[in-house]
Amino acid sequence: MNRSSAPAIRHLTPDSPWLLALLAALVALGPLSVDMYLPAMPVMTEALDSTVGAMHLTMSAYLTGFALFHLACGPVADRFGRKPPLIAGTALFVVACLGCSQADSVRELLGFRFLQGIGACVGPTLARTITRDLFGPTRAARALSLIAMLMALAPAVAPGLGGLMLLVLPWSSIFWFLAAYGAVMLILIHCFLAESLPRQQSLHPLSIARNFGQLLQDPCYLSATLAGGLMYAGLMTYLASSSFVYIEMLGVPVKYFGLIFLTTVIGYMCGSALSARLSLGHESELIMLVGTGVGLTGATCMLAGHLLLPDSVVALALPTAVFSTALGLVLPHAMTIALKPFPYIAATASALLGFIQMSLAACASALGGQLLADTPRPMLLILVTITLLSLVLALRVYWRSRALQP
Repeated sequence: MNRSSAPAIRHLTPDSPWLLALLAALVALGPLSVDMYLPAMPVMTEALDSTVGAMHLTMSAYLTGFALFHLACGPVADRFGRKPPLIAGTALFVVACLGCSQADSVRELLGFRFLQGIGACVGPTLARTITRDLFGPTRAARALSLIAMLMALAPAVAPGLGGLMLLVLPWSSIFWFLAAYGAVMLILIHCFLAESLPRQQSLHPLSIARNFGQLLQDPCYLSATLAGGLMYAGLMTYLASSSFVYIEMLGVPVKYFGLIFLTTVIGYMCGSALSARLSLGHESELIMLVGTGVGLTGATCMLAGHLLLPDSVVALALPTAVFSTALGLVLPHAMTIALKPFPYIAATASALLGFIQMSLAACASALGGQLLADTPRPMLLILVTITLLSLVLALRVYWRSRALQP
């Protein structure tokens, strides 16, 4: 066997289930970076002599870095391919995790979390892009739903694992674990992931601006992106506030904090599985519309449960299964709708989608942190409001698709 043929033997193909597993592991860089340190936020607030609002900013700093780098990541990946930015970004993620583990002030932690967000953004962004490259416009929705179902293992494990680590190890161990995960991803990307760039695009500023302008002028792209982004922002608002709400306000022990997320994870996995099944016989526009309706129902039930039983953990946590089921329905199909018309600038389209999504999430989580005091009511009101906006946008996409049909 000659040397040049060896990489082709190693690389995973769309027919291999391991390709979806690897792409899911790359997408999981995002939720792992968010969920795993949630149980440590109250401990870190005390250890770093900080405040609840300042600790919330560590989430916003991560999401801001995650959002901003999309604007460079997409055009670079459309010019040089998917693998080089994946490798460079994941390496930066590893370095930033090590920096977070050594931070001795919130100011330092904010800087490293910002860098961590920049490094983590390449995984989810380019995993979506590679899915669009390899599976095409029609099979991408099912593939993204299956990836989401596999990726849901990360938020299932991360909060519980983080809580258990805190019982015997300092909070910095969480970031050491994330650094090790990133290092493993580097090896897997190098060995098993093939380049999937269909056609090189120019890096000339005018060409990049023209591509972004084309996306922003497409009403379907923008509405689908905003609908999915608002739903995701609701999730980030809930996650950023959850440790303070459950541990400090409702008195949940740290070691049980991860169990609360089982309702969220089970709902998301069920929603993703249902999304993959529905994609075989229904249009993405209809599935996204139904999903946003389910999401508004879940958010409203969360608010009603808290108002009726303000001291109940179950009344607040159980309806999140409904909301997370909606996320599993909405996100893969919002991405599919947004990326479908743009095969040759798929990375740029995916990057702008991620930028908008993370910008919304950063703003919503920061607002939730500033308003959160001694009741979860501000978090819940934000969640209901943005989910309602998502439903309105999904309706717009649905009726536009109906109008365009012959």
